[in-house]
Amino acid sequence: MYPFYNGAKGLCRTSLSYYINLIDRCFSLKSLNFAKTVHVQLIKVGLNGYTFLGNRCMDFYSRFGDDWGAVVVAFEEIRVKNTISWNVCLKGLVRFGEMEGACGLFDQMPQRDVVTWNTMISGYTWCGRQDDALNVFLDMQNCGVRPSGYTLSILASLVACAGHGKQIHGNMIRNGVLGLNVVLGNALIGMYGKLGLIDYAFGVFMSMEELDVISWNSMIWSFHVIGLGELALDQFFLMRSSGYSPDQFTISSIIAVCADLQDLEKGKQIFAFCIKKGFLSNTIVSSAAIDLFSQCNRLKDSICIFLGISCWDSAVCNSMMACFARHGLPDDTLYLFVHSLRKDVHPTEFTISTVISSITGLIPLMPGTQVHSLAVKLGFVSDAIVAGSLVEMYAKYGMIESSLSIFVDMDKKDLVCWNSMIYGLAKNGRAIEALHLFNKMLSLGEPPDHVTFTGVLSACKYSGLVYEGISIFSTMEKENGVLPRDEHYECIIDLLSRAGLLKEAMDVVGKMPHEPTASGWRSILFACKNDLELIENASDMLMEIEPHSSLPYLVLARAYEARGRWESMVWVKKSMEERGITIGTVAGCSWIVVNSRGFVFRSDELVHYGGDYIYLILRLLTSEMEDQQYINEQFQVEE
Repeated sequence: MYPFYNGAKGLCRTSLSYYINLIDRCFSLKSLNFAKTVHVQLIKVGLNGYTFLGNRCMDFYSRFGDDWGAVVVAFEEIRVKNTISWNVCLKGLVRFGEMEGACGLFDQMPQRDVVTWNTMISGYTWCGRQDDALNVFLDMQNCGVRPSGYTLSILASLVACAGHGKQIHGNMIRNGVLGLNVVLGNALIGMYGKLGLIDYAFGVFMSMEELDVISWNSMIWSFHVIGLGELALDQFFLMRSSGYSPDQFTISSIIAVCADLQDLEKGKQIFAFCIKKGFLSNTIVSSAAIDLFSQCNRLKDSICIFLGISCWDSAVCNSMMACFARHGLPDDTLYLFVHSLRKDVHPTEFTISTVISSITGLIPLMPGTQVHSLAVKLGFVSDAIVAGSLVEMYAKYGMIESSLSIFVDMDKKDLVCWNSMIYGLAKNGRAIEALHLFNKMLSLGEPPDHVTFTGVLSACKYSGLVYEGISIFSTMEKENGVLPRDEHYECIIDLLSRAGLLKEAMDVVGKMPHEPTASGWRSILFACKNDLELIENASDMLMEIEPHSSLPYLVLARAYEARGRWESMVWVKKSMEERGITIGTVAGCSWIVVNSRGFVFRSDELVHYGGDYIYLILRLLTSEMEDQQYINEQFQVEE
C-alpha cells in the first residue's frame, strides 16, 4: 500500500484521476479499512458528492462491506444521482438482505431499467420469496420493460408448474435471447428436469448450437431426478465420447445414479475414475461414494473411504451417519454425531433429522431429548424434516402429547409431518384423533398419499372402527386418486376379520387385483375359528406364500384336533417334518430404564439383572398384599 502512495505523490491530491486510482486500489486489495480512509479523504476535499466517485464507493461497500448503512450514507452524499447510483444502492441493500429498505428505495426511483428489475427479482429469490419475485416480473412486463437473459434465467429457477415454464421458454424465443446463449439453455434444461418434463429438457439440449460441461451435467441430473438412471449413464458415456471432460459435479451425480440403481460394478468403475482424476478429495464426491457403497451393502468400504478423509465437513459426516443409520447401527450414528461436534463440524437440518431417526427406539430416551434440545438451540425445529423426525420419535416412545405439541407449533407442515402425526396417533390408540387430523388435512387442501391412508386405516384397524375404515377405503381412488396397495388391503382385511366379518373380508379378497399377501391371509386365519373350509383354504394359501412358516400348519392341526380328525392332524404334523419346518419360539420381553441404563427382561431367562434382589422385593410385596388381603379379595372375585 505504501509504494502506491509514494507513486501517487506527483499527482494532484484533488484530481479525480488520483481518487479514481485510489478506489481502484481498494477493489484490488479488497481492504475495507483502506476504502474507509479514502472515503474520509473524499469528504475532506469535497468530492464525495461527485456522482462517479460516489457510485464507486457504494459499489465497494455493497461488495466488501459489513454493513448496509455505509452504502446508504454514500448514496445520500451524492448530489446528482443517476440510474447507476440508484441501482448500486439497491444492489447493496439486497445483498445485505434489507428487502424492506430495497422496496422503499425501489418505489422512490425516478427511472427504472432492466438492471433495477433484475435486482429486485434476484433479491426476492435469494430471500426465498418466490411469489414476490414472480409478481415483480409481472409488474416489469406491465411497465413495458423487456426482460434480459439474466431475468429469464432467474425465473426458470423459480418455476413450479409446467405451464409457467413453457411460458418462460416461449418468452425467451420471442425476445430472441435464447439463440447461442448457453446459460439460458442450461437453465431451461434444469427447469424442465425439475418439472419432470424430460422430453422438453432433451429437446432443448438437442437444439442448442453450443454445449458446455454444465449442459451435460444438467441433462444427466434431469435423467437422474426422474428415476431414469440408465439413460443418465448413457448420457455420461456419450459426454465422454464427445470429448467433454467431466467435472466433480458430473462425477457426484453419476455416483448417485449408480447408488440408486445399486449397480456396484459401474459404481466401482466410476470410483476408480475418481481416484485417477483426483476427484476424491472433493467432499461432495466422497460423500456420494460413501452413499454408493452403503446402498450396495458394502459398509466396510464406506468406512474406509470416510477414514481416508482428512478434513471433515457436514457433507461427508451426514453421508456416514446416514450409512450407519441405514445399516441399523444407531450407537455408531450417535457416536459419530458427537465426535463431529467436537471437531467443530456444524450440523445441518439433515444431520439432526438423520440422528433423530436413527436413535428412535433406543433405550433410554435421553439421547433423543438432547438432540431435540440442540435442534432448538440451532433454530432447526421450524424445519419440516426435523420437526417430522421429532414427531415420529416421541410417538414411538409413547409420548404422544410431546408429538402433538411439536406438530401444532409447526408453521408449515408438509405431507411427511401429517403422515407421521396420523400414524403416531394410530399406534398410540388415539384413533378418533387420527381421523380428525386426517379430515383437517383434507379440509386444508393437503393431498394425501398412500402412506396417509395406511396410517388412517391402521387407526381404524386398531380401534375396530369398521364403518369408518370401509368409508375411507372406498374414497381412496374415487376422491383422492390413490390406488390401493397391498398394505391398504391388508388393513381392511384385518379390520373386517377382527370384527368377525369374514364374508366381507373374503369379498375384499375377491375384488383384489391380485392375491393377498401373507399378512392378509394370516388375519383371516386367526379370525376363522369355526369355518374349517375357510381355515383350510387360508392355510393352503399361506403355505404357498410362506412355505417355511409353521403358523398355517399349527392352526390347521389344532382345527383338526378340535373336531376329532386325528388322521388329518397327524398328516399335517408329518408334512411339517418332511418339509423340515420347525416351530419357532418368540420370547416376550419388557424393559425399564434406571439411571439412564436400560434393563431388558426376557420371558425365557431364568436369571435376570439383579435377579435375587428382584425376587426378594417381589416376595416382600406379596407378603404385604396378603397382609392387606388384596390377594384374598382377588381370589374371591375370581371364584
